[in-house]
Amino acid sequence: MSQPSRPLSPHLQVYRWQVSNTLSILHRMTGVALSVGAVALVSWLLALAAGQSSFQQINGLFGSLVGQMLLLGWSFAFFYHLCNGIRHLAWDVDRGFDKHFARKSGLVVVGVAVLLTLAFWGVALTGGAA
Repeated sequence: MSQPSRPLSPHLQVYRWQVSNTLSILHRMTGVALSVGAVALVSWLLALAAGQSSFQQINGLFGSLVGQMLLLGWSFAFFYHLCNGIRHLAWDVDRGFDKHFARKSGLVVVGVAVLLTLAFWGVALTGGAA
């Protein structure tokens, strides 16, 4: 039996890589990272409830270089996901679909997420004294 001659669905090889592709993938990745971060937060709260020794162990983990990098990553993931979610809300009301505007707004989302992450850590590390 012969296969019917019909067009195949386009694949990633057909399209050029664009900012929107990267931002869409990053949005999904930050959502997964935030889920893992929520588990880490719950484990920190459970350690707090379990007693001082458990709490000191998990605080030691979060105080290490790896723990600090994870916290920095989770804070960026939070701010990126928040800002990109607002961008998606604008799309839900049919605003910002123009190709050039969508690209620029995506870059703005990344920039704002980086700035918010830096501001958050600046306040957290200095205790809010400026």
